[in-house]
Amino acid sequence: MPWLQLKARIAPEQAETLEELLLAEGATAITLQDAHDDPVFEPERGTTPLWHETVLTGLYDDLEGVDAMLERVRQAWAVETPEEPCPEIEVELLADRDWEREWMDDFQPLQMGERLWIVPSWHEPPEPGAVNLHLDPGLAFGTGTHPTTALCLAWLDGLAISDALDGQAVLDVGCGSGILAIAALRLGAQRATGTDIDPQALQASRDNAERNAVDEAAFRVCYPEQLDDAERFPIVVANILAGPLVELAPMIAGHVAPGGRLALSGILEAQAEEVLEAYRAQRLRMDEPVTREGWVRLSGRRPS
Repeated sequence: MPWLQLKARIAPEQAETLEELLLAEGATAITLQDAHDDPVFEPERGTTPLWHETVLTGLYDDLEGVDAMLERVRQAWAVETPEEPCPEIEVELLADRDWEREWMDDFQPLQMGERLWIVPSWHEPPEPGAVNLHLDPGLAFGTGTHPTTALCLAWLDGLAISDALDGQAVLDVGCGSGILAIAALRLGAQRATGTDIDPQALQASRDNAERNAVDEAAFRVCYPEQLDDAERFPIVVANILAGPLVELAPMIAGHVAPGGRLALSGILEAQAEEVLEAYRAQRLRMDEPVTREGWVRLSGRRPS
């Protein structure tokens, strides 16, 4: 079935009005995208910022009466926002395509480190004898495609190769999809705890653990406040954002056991020094940063 797409370049303050007008005309979906390469990495808590120039797109399954619809949108805009002209709206007919198949074809198995692979459910593992995590791109909370997740997975794979992960307990702070904790278990850790403030993340972690045949007794998920303050872990990972990593440094570092190892990511290169100082202040010996596509992984150890 072909689709009708309406697209407009707008300022952030115009988004809400135009979105409501297009939805009132029967849009089945509205998307907001960056018109340039100007991503928002770390918004203030409680805000949903848009880019300086945003592309708003409305998708319709009704191809009839588009000229009349556009005129109604312009007239409604003039009533809602009389002080400024309606943004120019482009009209495009999208040919019928197998969108699901095209989306699936975009994602191939990804190798992390030497023997860890992330394999979408519709693919056969490239190396059946490797450690294969079955996780589908597009699921919320992280699936290995982002550089920060890849950096942490490669770090865990390196620990497994050196046998530093075997039989250990792992804490994953901000576990999201559970990918890091599940990878650690599949690579040889004995048990893992994942914490997150989002109940949907905890459920996603449980679902992905089941999908990867992880023993329920080996993987605990909980809210951060349910952690025992006195509990220490030989391996701690936290792939969140620089601001929370600095703010939570006493808590995160406090869960690293004597002689234990720590990996942090979700950090831009310009933020690395601030995060390093926060964890050095917690008496951790921090290593040199590792960078990938502008993102940084920090690692370190607590002295024995």
